[in-house]
Amino acid sequence: MATTTKIGLEIHCQLTGAKSKLFCRCSSDYRGKAPNANICPICAGLPGTLPLLNQKTVEFAAMITLALGCKFPDDIAFYRKNYFYPDLPKNFQLTQYNAYSITSIGVDGKLEYGNGKDARIRRVQLEEDPGRLVYASGSMDTSVYVLIDYNRAGVPLVEIVTEPDFAADHQHGFDRVFADTKDVRMFLDKITSIIEHLGVCDTKLEGSVRCDANVSVDGGNKVEIKNISSFADVEKALRYEITRQRTMTSREIQVRSETRHWDDARKVTKESRTKEEEQDYRYFPEPDIPLVMLGSEFVSFIKQSMPELPDTRKERFMSKYGLSAHIAQVLIGNKELADFFESTLMIYLSPKEIANWIVTDLMSFIDERQKEEEEEEEEEEEEEHSLFAGLKVGPEHIADLARLVDQDMINRATAKQILGQIIRTGEMPSALAKKMHASRIDDASVLAQAVQSVFQMEQAAVQDARRNANVANFLLGKVMKITKGTADPKIALEMIQKKLKED
Repeated sequence: MATTTKIGLEIHCQLTGAKSKLFCRCSSDYRGKAPNANICPICAGLPGTLPLLNQKTVEFAAMITLALGCKFPDDIAFYRKNYFYPDLPKNFQLTQYNAYSITSIGVDGKLEYGNGKDARIRRVQLEEDPGRLVYASGSMDTSVYVLIDYNRAGVPLVEIVTEPDFAADHQHGFDRVFADTKDVRMFLDKITSIIEHLGVCDTKLEGSVRCDANVSVDGGNKVEIKNISSFADVEKALRYEITRQRTMTSREIQVRSETRHWDDARKVTKESRTKEEEQDYRYFPEPDIPLVMLGSEFVSFIKQSMPELPDTRKERFMSKYGLSAHIAQVLIGNKELADFFESTLMIYLSPKEIANWIVTDLMSFIDERQKEEEEEEEEEEEEEHSLFAGLKVGPEHIADLARLVDQDMINRATAKQILGQIIRTGEMPSALAKKMHASRIDDASVLAQAVQSVFQMEQAAVQDARRNANVANFLLGKVMKITKGTADPKIALEMIQKKLKED
């Protein structure tokens, strides 16, 4: 019997590029600050204070709206969303709402992601982040009390809400479950790449991009999963929740509409509270913030000021530099990596060679380092690092390495060995090659001596090579071995072939 799963996403992106909070001048950089030191009467919700809308956040949200193919309303408005949690200093959240009219900054978009798939965007809205709850023992279940840090309260957020377009029928085990969650991960990676390229959010900061997921099976009640700390955990949470709901459905147990939290330690979702309905929030227009008129001039200004988006950059990498679609996609998937590539080209223009070194070789070192960090990761939250953190390599190193290979000064095997060392030491490849005496040998007398030694040691292979020309490559390998990979292979092969004919 087939079951149908539907998944919708709510992605929260902090507008860290705005530098200040949504309705006051307090800095939005709360990380590492003393608790409750980064607040003012406005974001603390004190009586008699008035919010002042941050214009830069409206411009950033508009960029996201355009990038996701959404429509703009003529004007936008803010509403009070009432819910009484300790991390909301005002006891309501200022957000946007579309029940009475379209007043969110963006609606009805669509975003294409991996392999020609797409997901509809229901809305893009501006809102303020709540504060942070800090549990005494680090766990909601075991803490005997909770502390509140309001430094994050009022930090500008853009919430991106999708339609439940990550869906599939399941007939054969769990294979399709894993496929669906991978689609979600590809979509989230695409969103991250877009906001990185727009420069509106530093996605490397802990908690700057968060995702809640809504899941339903066989048309049953929707369950929202919150408190998911990373995109990798989004996949895990979805797999668990889909399996939980499918198991309950198969046993004819009703799935309740509720909010569940992801327990990262036990890798399960757990009940948090009954899911609120819209009427429970008692939305009403914020009286202290008038309608904000957008208009065609504003939209034109946003279009003109937008940076290059990832898909456009990918096409440029392919058309201008001749890169394959796969290599270009890997590069633009992380803005820092794409910027590194283009910075390297400004030093030495060899696009395909440089892209290959970055995507294939440099990334293998980065992936290995990330695995080591994951194994050593502590339970407490930490800020994410730059892609190149801990590696003493910059564009100038990769440019120098590519030049050495292009000019046949070292072979590729030696270059990989050099790369592994410069990542740790920061030495320039050309200097290290000289120190290692790794430059290619093209001196005829030196190569002739190496060839002669191989002919003496491999007499049987020499006889075979006279009957079968392909065996000459075996002899070349022996020459490369005794010269420790420094012989110029082209010149050495020509010498071998000439000597085979002479003897």
